[in-house]
Amino acid sequence: MSEHSISDSPTAGEVVNLREALEERYLAYALSTIMHRALPDVRDGLKPVHRRLLYAMHVLRLDPRAGFKKCARVVGDVIGKFHPHGDQAVYDAMVRLAQDFAVRYPLVEGQGNFGNIDGDGAAAYRYTEARLTDVAMALLEGLDEDAVDFRETYNGEDTEPVVLPGAFPNLLANGSQGIAVGMATAIPPHNAEEICNAALHLIRHPNASIAKLLEFMPGPDFPTGGVLVESRESILRAYEIGRGGFRVRAKWKKEDLPRGQWQIVVTEIPWQVQKARLVEKIADLLAARKLPLLGDVRDESAEDVRLVLEPKSRNVDPLLLMESLFRLTDLESRIPLNMNVLSQGRVPKVMNLREVLREWLEHRMDVLIRRTYWRLEKIAARLEVLEGLLIAYLNIDEVIRIIRFEDDPKAELIARFGLTDNQAEAILNMRLRALNKLQEVEIRSEHEALSKERDELQALLASEGAQWKAVARQVRAIRDRWSKKTELGARRTEIAEAPVIEVDLDAALVEREPITVVCSEKGWIRALKGHLDEEARKRLSYKEGDRERFVIHAQTTDRLLLAATSGRFYTLDASKLPGGRGAGEPVRLSVDLDAADDIVALFVHDPEGLLLLASSEGNGFIVQEKDVLANTRKGKQVMNVKPPAELTVCRRIASEHDAVAVVGENRKLLVFPLAELPEMTRGKGVRLQKYKDGGLADAVTFTLSEGLQWKDSGGRTRTVKELTEWQGRRAGAGRLPPRGFPRNNRFA
Repeated sequence: MSEHSISDSPTAGEVVNLREALEERYLAYALSTIMHRALPDVRDGLKPVHRRLLYAMHVLRLDPRAGFKKCARVVGDVIGKFHPHGDQAVYDAMVRLAQDFAVRYPLVEGQGNFGNIDGDGAAAYRYTEARLTDVAMALLEGLDEDAVDFRETYNGEDTEPVVLPGAFPNLLANGSQGIAVGMATAIPPHNAEEICNAALHLIRHPNASIAKLLEFMPGPDFPTGGVLVESRESILRAYEIGRGGFRVRAKWKKEDLPRGQWQIVVTEIPWQVQKARLVEKIADLLAARKLPLLGDVRDESAEDVRLVLEPKSRNVDPLLLMESLFRLTDLESRIPLNMNVLSQGRVPKVMNLREVLREWLEHRMDVLIRRTYWRLEKIAARLEVLEGLLIAYLNIDEVIRIIRFEDDPKAELIARFGLTDNQAEAILNMRLRALNKLQEVEIRSEHEALSKERDELQALLASEGAQWKAVARQVRAIRDRWSKKTELGARRTEIAEAPVIEVDLDAALVEREPITVVCSEKGWIRALKGHLDEEARKRLSYKEGDRERFVIHAQTTDRLLLAATSGRFYTLDASKLPGGRGAGEPVRLSVDLDAADDIVALFVHDPEGLLLLASSEGNGFIVQEKDVLANTRKGKQVMNVKPPAELTVCRRIASEHDAVAVVGENRKLLVFPLAELPEMTRGKGVRLQKYKDGGLADAVTFTLSEGLQWKDSGGRTRTVKELTEWQGRRAGAGRLPPRGFPRNNRFA
């Protein structure tokens, strides 16, 4: 878009630069989203909508011991007084605060249908009712004691708290998720007792390392339980930088059935996974035959989660079955960590664990000091009144006379006894029944108690150490109230390590069946069921002008290696090859084989195998088969060749082989020890044989004591054991081969 200037209206007016206008407005929108919608405040762990919900319910006096009120009433108050947004958005936020499977420590207690773990939504707000929980009351504790600042609401008719006092460590305990403009937050829930223990340690040791803090809170604690299988190093790294993630798996057990049968029962699923969609996904994979180890899946859940997984047969390894499900379904989920929060309610910042805990503790210190000053003011006002009442008791007859006969008793009391306005007003408002001796004793007792409390509070304000001790007492009180011994505070997520599976899981996910892989001269490939014998092989048909090139017996769980003349290797999954109907498909549809390249070799991969590679210019080396496996369609360059040279030999080396035989296009044969060839993962290789004209025709490895074999023109196998005449060192010229050696200079 160009930067042409535009006017605010069709008529001439103030000229506005379009780029500046867009930048200014977009920045205002981005800041509004970050500050007032998406990111939580590190001090109370709440976004504005949640804070306003709790405050509106507090104003309505919906504490845990009060009756429930319709959610429609709460939502109406929130959008009418504090939060000018859509009613459905506010209600959705309220519903989430009441879901014990979504929030670790619910802040709202719901009555009615508030949704379920299957993903079903809540009933409309006209049908549901709610009130605050004890956790929410802990967040609000001290709100009426000048613990935090208040600001005007959006219409200026009322006030709302900027932040809640936050005695409960809500940010870490309940977590938070949100997407702003250009940034996001994702904080998983944790265990309240563990958070408090880490905070108490931080009070004692302000420079404690994050590794030490993790000894007290080892990781997230999700509402739906599950098993945390992330490594300790990864968890530490995530909390150190404030970014990372956690692998969480479903919790399961094996149940034995009669006659040797068994089944797996899943009792806990990862956080934020909808159970109904999870079961649907498993059923879809089962129908698509992508879970060959699984026979059936059933959802037998009632109040608790109970997913039943039946194996295909009782011989299936339960651990292998679950590993296949963890890989393909949400039975294993990755929970992100991005502790991007508002520091002091103003600055978005990614914090580490120590910074988050420190800001919460500093906020608790501020709240303590503000509540202390508020309490001192209340005590001072009450002591003033009590002192006036004591003066009245000491001079009761004169006070009665002044009240009875003076025209302005208040002014006379102030003048006669030196009282303040508040003291005189209290005396005038005193009832006759309060003139007894007992009431005087009670006033003196209250005066002494308040004086003692005032001295203690003043001592508290004078000592930072005493203040931190008071904060620590409050943190311990929260820890004990929601300790692991309570039903709500008990740790739900188990911390363990993922088992190491030695079996090839990819192969285990495919039904093992015998197949015959057929690849033609022109590169058309197909897989036929079963292992074809010679008669069936002769009956194979090919496209006109094409013929047989490779016929390989394999299994559907195998991987095939394809070597091209360019020196590049490709990997084919036997289970994904086209079926045996027709001529199959061009292999170039499966791998990015260049049109100018030809296929040198095609064989079943052996992880322990060794290969002999040789180029047409006479270079070669040994390579392990595991080093030529390719992970992408583009393949893997193994032998470096420059056109017109190309890879011409790719043969497997048997473990007993100890010699190499090479023959050139000049029909010279050379035999040398296999030990003279280097083992490499990639390269050009070393010189195998010296040529004046032409290049290498063929190469093979063999066992010297058993002799060199080749097939003659009649298809008969010939063996020559006495090879002294052709033996030499690598890179020699060689001599003419024995009589009867094939005219095409090929060993096979």
